[in-house]
Amino acid sequence: MSPPPSTDYSKVKQDLDHQAPGAIAAMFGRVACRYDLMNHIMGGGLDLYWRWRLVQAVRKQRPGRVLDIATGSGDVLLALERHHAYTGCAIGADFCLPMLQQAQAKRARNLLVGDGLGLPFADASFDAITISWGLRNFVDRLAGLREMRRVLRPGGRAYVLEFSHPAAWLAPLYFWYLRKIMPLYAQFITPERGAYEYLGDSIHAFPSQPELAALMREAGFAQASWTNLSLGIAALHIAEV
Repeated sequence: MSPPPSTDYSKVKQDLDHQAPGAIAAMFGRVACRYDLMNHIMGGGLDLYWRWRLVQAVRKQRPGRVLDIATGSGDVLLALERHHAYTGCAIGADFCLPMLQQAQAKRARNLLVGDGLGLPFADASFDAITISWGLRNFVDRLAGLREMRRVLRPGGRAYVLEFSHPAAWLAPLYFWYLRKIMPLYAQFITPERGAYEYLGDSIHAFPSQPELAALMREAGFAQASWTNLSLGIAALHIAEV
């Protein structure tokens, strides 16, 4: 079932549409200090489970070198290390410096400022790439996926954890919640209510699970599949070079 048409909820959203990616980076910078708390509350703690599923998938591959794009406050990077999901090293890149400072405060290592549309790495540099709740914010998702494909070695895998399109019976209630309820209680935790109006709208506009898998194949991946999590509220996409 397709989500309802996207709607502009605030001038913040309109500004982001016209100024991205700079405006998006600035927005995440303003919410950086409350980002983790808001995610835990919004997801009812499910974000911890979704992240665990991602890390376990990577751990099964046992890659040598891992790149975590849109690493944000470093939760995935730290979880990969904690669960010994790789055999070599892991690097975290994000285009928002305040988010990286939050990651640094958690003692995450190997951090750098980097844009997913132009990664500062040579071709075939990594065995695995992870990105969690970040692909929605790419101005050009196909270009971002192609960049992931470029820096992956033969046999490498890209892991994309993202909010997605839930089961048909749940979709109307879910998108109503995103549009009407989430921004209301978000404002009690962060003054940047527009950030969470943007979040809801960006989930509306994100490709469905089959559409994203097709986009990954268009980007040059040999195969792409997905696993729905929590009735499709989130999905873990895995694409192989």
